[in-house]
Amino acid sequence: MQKFSDNLLTLDSAEHVKRIELYDAAQQPAGVIENKPGTQGSIKVYHHLFKVFGEINSDAAVEGLALYAEHTLDAEDHPGKHPNIDRLLTVLDKDQTLTIKIITDD
Repeated sequence: MQKFSDNLLTLDSAEHVKRIELYDAAQQPAGVIENKPGTQGSIKVYHHLFKVFGEINSDAAVEGLALYAEHTLDAEDHPGKHPNIDRLLTVLDKDQTLTIKIITDD
């Protein structure tokens, strides 16, 4: 299994991203990921998913969970410990689609 840290090296930079806002089907807020220490890996993963899929749907969730690698297993064993992974698991479990808004430093 690839490691999360190795997977991050394969993704494009997301340094320009200030935060990522997520919205449910009713356009209600479904989460925010701030670009700060401890969430910079999630910023890169969700930015990648946005670039590839344009939204967080089941296919994006599957890819995201693969990118999180060993952290996905930890999230499954400890719900609530990794909220950005939990969100992807919920998308799969409930067959949801989340829209993404990328907020940049520009």
